[in-house]
Amino acid sequence: MEDKRKIEFTKQQRYYKAQKRVKDVKGFYIHLTIYCLVIPLIVFINLKYVPHIHWFWYSVLGWGMGLFFHWLGIFGFKFLGLGKNWEDKKIKEFMNENN
Repeated sequence: MEDKRKIEFTKQQRYYKAQKRVKDVKGFYIHLTIYCLVIPLIVFINLKYVPHIHWFWYSVLGWGMGLFFHWLGIFGFKFLGLGKNWEDKKIKEFMNENN
């Protein structure tokens, strides 16, 4: 009986973890979409009304860095090979190296 409850609990944990992951990914894509819609508008306004000063670069770079760090938090570390298993793999690698 207790094992059955543990299995149900772990299934529920995995479900909530997957649900949070989907919510995080969706949040990133919303962030990216808004960036792609707003930045061209900012560039247009800048070049239309103050074409001799390109201040739109502050928005492009500042918001772009925020978007990059958002991507890094959602996908980046796994994409770069630095996910959860990375530490375990490195520990095993170093342990085998010393033997």
